[in-house]
Parts: sequence; C-alpha cells; structure tokens
Amino acid sequence: MERSDSSNSATKTRQSEIRQILAILHKWGIHTIGQLAALDKQQLGARLGPEAIRMWERANGQSSRVIKLIRPPESFEESFEFENEIETAEPLLFMLRRFLEQLAIRLSGIYLVAKELTLRITFTDKQIYERIFKIPQPTNNVDLLFRMLHTHLENFKSEYPIVGVALSAQPIRPAREQFGLFETTLRNPHQLSETLARLTALLGADRVGTPVLEETHRPDAFRIEAFSWALTSAAGNGGRSSATLGPYPEARRSSPLHILRSVLRRFRPAISGSVLLGEDRPSHVRGADVRGKIVDQRGPYLFSGNWWDEKSWVRAEWDLQLEAGELVLTHESQGTWKLDGIYD
Repeated sequence: MERSDSSNSATKTRQSEIRQILAILHKWGIHTIGQLAALDKQQLGARLGPEAIRMWERANGQSSRVIKLIRPPESFEESFEFENEIETAEPLLFMLRRFLEQLAIRLSGIYLVAKELTLRITFTDKQIYERIFKIPQPTNNVDLLFRMLHTHLENFKSEYPIVGVALSAQPIRPAREQFGLFETTLRNPHQLSETLARLTALLGADRVGTPVLEETHRPDAFRIEAFSWALTSAAGNGGRSSATLGPYPEARRSSPLHILRSVLRRFRPAISGSVLLGEDRPSHVRGADVRGKIVDQRGPYLFSGNWWDEKSWVRAEWDLQLEAGELVLTHESQGTWKLDGIYD
C-alpha cells in the first residue's frame, strides 16, 4: 500500500514538472516537436533540467522504452448466426459439433481441458436461452461432450425459431488425484453425467439430484440440489451416523408402545385414510392397506412451524395400536388424516 502511494506521488510530481517545462517552452516560442528538436541539448538541460533532456531525446527519436508484453485473456467461445431461421435440431447439432472440435483443438494446444460448457441460443424474438453444463470429469473428448449436448437438446422445445447459437468452454488444467486405500472414484463419470442428463430431460431439473433436508422441523421437508460426486469422510463425527430421533416430546420417547425400539416403515407418499373418533380420540382407522379397531394409542403430539409466513403448518401425530397387533403412525392436518407408516 505504501509503495502504491509513493508511486502515485512521484507520477504527479513528474506531470507537474512537465507542465512547467511546456509553459516555459511556449514562452520561448517553442510550439512543435520540430522546434524542440532543433534546440541544443546541453543548453536545454542546463536551463530546464533532466526532464527537458528526456523530452528532447524523445523528440529526436533517441529514447528507448521497454515494451511490456500483456497477454490478452483467453476466450474459448464459438458463435454463429444463421442466415435463415431454423426450426429443427439438425443444423443446430451440426454447428455444435464444429464448435466442440475447434474448442478441443485450442484447449489441447495449451494443455487444458474443459470443465464447463455454456450453451446460448438466440431466438427471433431476441430472447436468449442459456444452459450451463457441468462436466463431472474435465475432458476434451468431442464425442463425450457432444453426447451431453445432444441428450439435452433431444427434448428441448421453443416457441420461436432459432437465429443464432454460441458455445463457450471454461478451461482448467487436467486433474491429477491420488486416492487413499479405501477411496475410489466413479468408474465412468461421463456415463453418469449422460444418465443424469437423460433423467433431467424426462423428469425435469427439480426432480433429479441429491435430496437435502430443509432447516425446519417439518417432517419430510427437503429440497433437490444438483448432484455432484464428492468423497466425504466420517472422521468429522467419529464415524457415527448423524440421524437423530427428531423433535419428539419426552412423553413420546417414554411411550409404553416401545416404538423407539422398532423401525418405522414409511409410506411414500403418506396414504390417505379415515379415522373414526370416539370422545375426540381415534377408535377405528381405515386405509388402503391398514384397517382395524384401535386398542391402544398415544397422542396427540402437536407440531407446528413457519407461523410467521405463508408456509405455516400444523399437524397432530398419533401412535396407534390396532386389534391385529400393528403399530401405526398417523397424523391429522387441516381436517385430513394420513397414514405415515407402520412400526416393524
């Protein structure tokens, strides 16, 4: 920081000195470079100093300055504007294949590989569709990259014809990783990526990925995030599972139904059912696969959350023992009963 301040101060001082010299030269009647070059070098330096000598040398072509080479930033992008509007995928795939071949040659020439592709499609209404493709294992293999694009475009639909296409690659150095004795990598990362792309095209991006629990106590609340292959170590928690019993009250944990020593076989999704109430307590339950008279019960266990916004929820859970011996988990929310599972 101090070096930068001192450099700026020196530059300002030199500029001020040059302005003073130019003002003096103008008073002498020196207004052109030729007039400055015609002056005597020694007498000019004796009167105006070394900065005037440097100006005289530049005017006479006697000064030399080292050229600082600045490498322009590499841009790995190919684009094309179609002369006529296209409505089929064949011309688009043809151009993308050419783009990939050119990008692969340029990347291989400087020993880099592509870690990410960005596809941009321009339509007649000036709208631009953009899609980023994460490559699980960076590569310059044209066939693998083309299959990734082709799989995505198989189910791609647009309301307007296409007038332009562009493809850019994000470069990276080839990865070299040494795994531990019990660590491994994917056998074929590109095949996994292609499979995920096909599933995404068939089911939608919001239905393919890794489920991540939401920051809430609401049962089964999760979101889908894009899948990424990464090795995780259990050393952070001592190799123990991070699963917990959940936000159950103490009364439920000490329930004589012994449900905590059983495994809950959940129904995905929960089964709609009907529960007959007797004196405001369940007396009979009926569902698709579960039905019978209730001989023992614990509950209700009340849960609620997000009371401060439109996502508020409230539910009452019951542990029910049927006459045939089954232990059933059920809940009631907004007047609707659902069967969540059976304790094995």
